[in-house]
Amino acid sequence: MNNREDIVLKELVERLDLPDSAYEKAEKRYKDLGEWFNRDNSKLSGYNVHIFPQGSFLLGTAIRPINEEDEYDLDLACKLRQGISKSSHTQEELKTLVGEELEAYRKARGILEPLVPKHRCWRLEYHDDISFHLDIVPAIPLDDFKKSMLFEAMNMRGTGESVAKGASEKAISITDDRDPNYKKIIDEWNISNPEGYSIWFNEQNKTTENYVLLEKAQVDKVPLYKQKSPLQRCIQILKRHRDIMFGDDESKPISIIITTLAARAYNGESDIYVALSNILEKMAGMINNQSPRVPNPVNPEEDFADRWAMPECIHLNLEENFKIWLQQARRDYNSITTLKDPVLLTEAISKSFSISINSEELKKKLGLSNSSTPFSKPKDHYISEPAKPWKQKM
Repeated sequence: MNNREDIVLKELVERLDLPDSAYEKAEKRYKDLGEWFNRDNSKLSGYNVHIFPQGSFLLGTAIRPINEEDEYDLDLACKLRQGISKSSHTQEELKTLVGEELEAYRKARGILEPLVPKHRCWRLEYHDDISFHLDIVPAIPLDDFKKSMLFEAMNMRGTGESVAKGASEKAISITDDRDPNYKKIIDEWNISNPEGYSIWFNEQNKTTENYVLLEKAQVDKVPLYKQKSPLQRCIQILKRHRDIMFGDDESKPISIIITTLAARAYNGESDIYVALSNILEKMAGMINNQSPRVPNPVNPEEDFADRWAMPECIHLNLEENFKIWLQQARRDYNSITTLKDPVLLTEAISKSFSISINSEELKKKLGLSNSSTPFSKPKDHYISEPAKPWKQKM
């Protein structure tokens, strides 16, 4: 890769990483919660509780909040590995059981914010030197028959046998109060598989990391990805660009779609520039024309893009906004990888990523002399009739 492009992208991605203090704080709180659940007088002590991270912390794609004052979020699953089944407890009973222990933990640790029930999880808020909220999803292992069905479905979609086997074994049944049978003893619960997804992701990632989590461990260590792969870096860049473009608007592309399409498009490139160029070029082609549009790789019948076609979501223009975002990401990426003038380059990075880089420092790192002739600023690209909430470039 061109050394200039390498320097520019490294300057960008290094500023997207969470600080070490955030990882350390997350790990401390994560371990403390696991120890609480497994203490001798816990209501959960006999259920072989296994707590593990989900989402960006597990995949190594977490990014800093745009505003340093904003909260960090850590998604966790609380899997009760024995003693509870869908024939012994309702979803409501399982969620209540976990909630009671979380409420006791909140009081014991002096956490002032009340425990908040969400559809699938409980939210626990910390407010001190680093504000965190933990979303804890109650879960139990998926039964063997449904695991075998997932394995066959992944095999039919071309997933390698070892990945399909490992991923299907990690599937879980989770609580969701929107389920009409939430309060009934019933065999059909929602299925989730964050650990299985990480197995698939690491295979796409072409890493040598050991993705088999230690089953005997009561608490898994939050992964500290000090050396991120090009794929992880690309996803961080794409998520940040999305956040700047859409803010908190609910019509923005969701992270799991960006992550899945990027992982499918990634071809094991060894540097960020080539990897991101390839991903931006191929992402749209990874979307199916028919449902499932963006299938969950570890549950192929699930469509991560199902909301695109839901009548209640039509006003959000979700598919159109994804396409508009991807087009703009390509334009902005082209700008930061072709601009030569350090001032214009730092302005472009600030505008598209809300990242501040000193132009004089960047100039020195790029080895540009004071007499270097700056390149002209490229023309802004306008969208004549943008879909909500996209605003025209100024």
